[in-house]
Amino acid sequence: MPGKDGMMRRATGAIGRRLAAAILGTGALGGLSARAARACSGVDCRFLVYYGQDEAAPVGDYDVAVLDAEAPAALLARRAPGARLLGYVSMGEVHASRAYFTEAEAGGILLGRNPNWPDAWFVDMRAPLWGRLVLDRIVPAALARGFDGVFLDTIDDAEFLEQRDPRRHAGMIDAAAGLVRRMRRRFPTAGIMVNRGYAVLPSIVGQFDMLLGESVRTTHEADGTTYRRLPEHDYAWQRDAMWEARRRFPSLRLFSLDYWDPADRDGIARIYAEQRRNGFVPYVATPDLTRIVPPPREAS
Repeated sequence: MPGKDGMMRRATGAIGRRLAAAILGTGALGGLSARAARACSGVDCRFLVYYGQDEAAPVGDYDVAVLDAEAPAALLARRAPGARLLGYVSMGEVHASRAYFTEAEAGGILLGRNPNWPDAWFVDMRAPLWGRLVLDRIVPAALARGFDGVFLDTIDDAEFLEQRDPRRHAGMIDAAAGLVRRMRRRFPTAGIMVNRGYAVLPSIVGQFDMLLGESVRTTHEADGTTYRRLPEHDYAWQRDAMWEARRRFPSLRLFSLDYWDPADRDGIARIYAEQRRNGFVPYVATPDLTRIVPPPREAS
């Protein structure tokens, strides 16, 4: 998804389709207080993904919120009592603005620019240096700032890179899975939400708590202002994969993030209703995720 570290590829075509039926996951809403767990016991849980820096943004209206890991402390302090905040961590890319970019570049672990987001660079998840940066600095820094867990984005870069060049990037999927397993051992009480990453999920059963499906029902074009519903076959494979995860592990919480014109309140209401019928905790946003799009009144 968009963020300071780039945008995940929405692999709603062939990439990941063959593995969708094998999706696995486990755990309850890890790290949540009793109040927040009760509030999120159904699809009426209030969920937010917001990468803006506005200290007055109403994050206190939500039970589970994904924020940029470097969001202002004043924004974190606006959380609702008992709510849980997850800090954004890009697993497969490093944005040029991050403090650790220079170290990653000097260490030779950057694999080239993401053509869709030129300031984001693919990173070699097999590299010991990347493991140290994630486990010794990035995640601890987020938790020290008051986050209750982490949101792992761009983890599907592992499959993308390995499929693009199987020889050069062999073992990337296994390395991504190993990094998540080490993260769980190092931070056993932290909540972990994974964004898609369907090729990795079968190898991290029991190592994460929440699964997010991005662009499940709707998405946007490259211009960031044009929205469209996904073709039925693309919609169905991701929806059904998430259902399969829940079938295998009934306590797994499923979240959805879709994109739509914020001025079309009726359209947003229809997306919320459909995703809630699917059993997902939904949020509908604009592509840059730097503004909060409130849910429709009947879905709040």
